This record gives sequence, structure tokens and C-alpha cells, in this order.
Amino acid sequence: MFKGIKIRATVALIVFLAGLFYLLPSLTDRLPSLWENHLPKDKIRLGLDLQGGMHLVLEVEAEKAVETTLERTSNDLKETLMKEKVRFRRMERSGAQTITIDLPDSAAKSGFEKILQDQYPDMEVASSQILDGKEAVIIRIKEKRVREIMKLAVEQSVETIRNRVDQFGIAEPEIIPEGEDRIIIQLPGIKDTERAKNLIGKTALLEFKLVDEEHILEDALKGNVPEGSILAQGYGNTDRETGRRGNTVYLLKNKTLLTGESLESAQVKISDRFGEPYVALEFNAHGANDFERITGENVKKRLAIVLDGLVHSAPVIQEKISGGQAQITGSFTMEEAKDLSIVLRAGSLPAPVHIIEERTVGPSLGLDSIRKGIWSTVIGGLIVAVFMIIYYKFSGIIANVALIANLVILLGVLAAFHATLTLPGIAGIVLTIGMAVDANVLIYERIREELRGGKTPRAAIDAGYDKAFLTILDSNVTTLISALFLFQFGTGPVKGFAVTLSIGLVVSMFTAIFVTRIIYDYFIWYRRIERVSV
Repeated sequence: MFKGIKIRATVALIVFLAGLFYLLPSLTDRLPSLWENHLPKDKIRLGLDLQGGMHLVLEVEAEKAVETTLERTSNDLKETLMKEKVRFRRMERSGAQTITIDLPDSAAKSGFEKILQDQYPDMEVASSQILDGKEAVIIRIKEKRVREIMKLAVEQSVETIRNRVDQFGIAEPEIIPEGEDRIIIQLPGIKDTERAKNLIGKTALLEFKLVDEEHILEDALKGNVPEGSILAQGYGNTDRETGRRGNTVYLLKNKTLLTGESLESAQVKISDRFGEPYVALEFNAHGANDFERITGENVKKRLAIVLDGLVHSAPVIQEKISGGQAQITGSFTMEEAKDLSIVLRAGSLPAPVHIIEERTVGPSLGLDSIRKGIWSTVIGGLIVAVFMIIYYKFSGIIANVALIANLVILLGVLAAFHATLTLPGIAGIVLTIGMAVDANVLIYERIREELRGGKTPRAAIDAGYDKAFLTILDSNVTTLISALFLFQFGTGPVKGFAVTLSIGLVVSMFTAIFVTRIIYDYFIWYRRIERVSV
């Protein structure tokens, strides 16, 4: 029996020391250099409500991703029909998910349908009718594919925003999808909220388009925009080539020659000539080949660099550019250039997003929450501890020892697994304190009954633990199941409560049953006490 007590005591001590080991960095900043260099130094993560920061709910316009896919398909289909020599008179988008094509005769329709079936399995014919001697065919994206595109748009948006936030340097952000088209973002400790919103919300669609120099800009501004061209607003900087400054309007070819998907990296650099920051772009191997071909085919033409529909610059291509490098210039501040490089490296969002909910928690409010949370835990713990000592005497002291071990291990687990402690999480800890001693109350009351029945202390303790165990297990398991459901289906604050409650329940089972039993066995078998103070 002595050997068994020593083994169980060793296990309990190891678990307690492990909890203290992971908790220690959260208790003090004065750690030895050996610890700083080689041992875990992660502190308990504090949620948004404890350290301040920003809470955002974004809505993803997933339908725009469908429209973008349709636009690409329309351009590709047009080139395919021309390559396969299938005649058509007009092709244009006629809705968010449809394209209308005018075919001159049945032969053209037959060739078109074969191409659609063989090369565009995600498209289907929605309707067909004869108008003015020509057949107007309306095609659309299949419904299954639409749902896939919209789901993928949200998933890619989450990943892109997470990459941007990571590069921005925000510690311990929480970015999770919610529902079909929403994203919850929590940025603890953020101070420059406007900059963060701009960084997160920028679509960052980078495109390279040729300037339309074959038509007159003034005519386009009057409403006579030629087919295949679009008007685009300038970023508001100085055009190095023309010297024009302000919100310049450009007439661009509608066709996109290259996109940001071909980028390998984007870095901020300082111009030797103007002393201003600019963003240096480097393309991947495929993008570099495309950029070299594009510049080689369009020497002496102007190539516009367009970001989110705004033309940042439109320099004249002087010669074929090899090496896969380009640059975005403009009247940037260093901060603007850095943010632009971040969003370009992280990639563009597949669909626009907009903020539908915003909350900002000040750091002073967070500190106040921490103080109140600590005081609530301390006061709650002291009241429980005093009650246990008054009502159960020496056995109450044993329960309090287990309670201290419970708190140390629980907080150590939070630190070890990088769980986030929130204000509702502190409420979960306070509740755990009560539930931890609740198990001891059940055991002690059973021991009292056995002692009143005339049993010896050893027999009363054995019976108390054995008969109360199933009741304790049942109550803790049912509560744990409820906590797991809260974690699975709850939002941020509810999840914080569920995390600490779940961990606390498991730890309290260990301390209230395993640890207290070791102490009782020590006094019964080693000290051979003749009565139990309970």
C-alpha cells in the first residue's frame, strides 16, 4: 500500500509541476536566460475583452466571385470560338450568372454546343430562342458549381485575411468563418483600427491592362466608350510619363493581360530618383515569361498597373522587359507602401468584403475586466475555502489543497495549449471552483454517513469514495457534454466559457477524487489516524 501511495503521489506531483511549469511565464517576466532560450515561454493568451482590440464581422459578397468566374469564362469562351472558327455575332453577360450569345445559323449552334460540352463542363444552356433570324443562346453556370464557387470564396477570404493579419504583426488574432458568407475577426491589442480595416477590407485585385490609345479619351468621357474598352480612375498621384497630377481618368483596354496571381513577392523600396517609397514586384516563372512576352509585343505602348480598379501608374514600355520585375509607383507614404506590399503578397480577395459589425474595446476597459475577473476568482475561492474549513474542518483543508492544485493545473493547461482566456472564461473558472469542491462535498457527506453507521475511518473513506464516484462521474460527464456543445455551436464569448469549463471539469475530477484520496490514504496508512475530522 505504501508503494501504491508513493506512485500515485508521484503522478499527482508531476501533473501539478507540469501545470506550474507552463503557468510560470504568465506569473512573472523574470525568467532565467536558460528558460527564455530553451523552455516554453508562452503566456496565457488574453481575449479581446481582456486586453482590448477590435472585433469585426465581415460579409463576403460571394456572388461577385461567381460574376468574376463568369467574366473569365466569357473571355475564354470567346477566344475558343474564334480559334475553332465557330461564328458568332455577339457575346455579352446578360446577368450575374448568364451569358448571351448570338449564333447566325444551326451549324454555328452545333459547333458551339460541342465546345460547351467538351471544354466547359461547368456551363449549361439555360434557354434558346430565335430573334431577327438569329439564335440567341443563354448559358449559365451550373447551380452546383455556383455553390462551390461561393463556398470557396469564403474559405479563400479567410485564408487571405489571415495571411494579411499575420504579416501585419498582430499577435494571436482569431479569424473564423461563420454561417455561409460571414467572417468573424478579433484583433487583440490593435491600436491603429483604421489602418487594420483598410488592410483587411482591400480586395487587392492587381491587373495589368494596355491603355487604349486608338480612341479619343474625351469622346469616351462623353459616354461614347468604344467596345472592348473601359474608363478607369487614376489613383490621384502624379503620372511620371505625362506629368499630369490629380484624379486622372484613363481609357483602358478591357482585356487583362496579367494579374496578381502571377506574383512571387512584393517589397517596399525607396526610389533613388524621387526619394519616395514604391512597391517592387517580382513575378513567378510563369508570370515572368508572360510579362516578357507582353512587354515585347507592346513596345512604345502604355501599360497600366491597376489595383482594385484604380490606375496607379501607366508607363510607356520602352523595350521588352525580362527578369520578371515591375514596380508600382505613386505618392505613397511609407505606411501605405508597406500595407500595399502586404496585401499583394497575401493575394487578392476572391470577392469584395464589407464590415457589417464593428466593436472596439479599449485597453483600459480590458485591464479593468482583468482586475475584476481576478478579484471575482479570489473572492469566490476564499469564500469557498473558508466554508469548507468551517463546515468540514480538516477534511475541508484537504479539499482546499486540491482546489489550489486544480487552479494551477487548469491555468497551466490553458497556457500549454495556447487557449485564449476571455471574461466569460474567467466565469467558467469561478464555476469550476464551485464544482471542484462539490465533488468533495458528495464524498464527505457519504463518509459522514458511513461513520455514523459505525464503520472505521478506513472503511468509511473507502465507502465514501466508492459510493460517491458514480454520482460525481455522472454529473461531470453530463456537464462536460453540455460544455462541448457550447464550444461547437457557440460564438466567441460562449466558446471562451466552454473552454475553461471543459478543462476545469476534467481537472476537478483528477484533483477532487485522485489527489484528495492520496492525502487520506497517507494519513490512514502511514500516520494511522483513528478518527476522521469531517
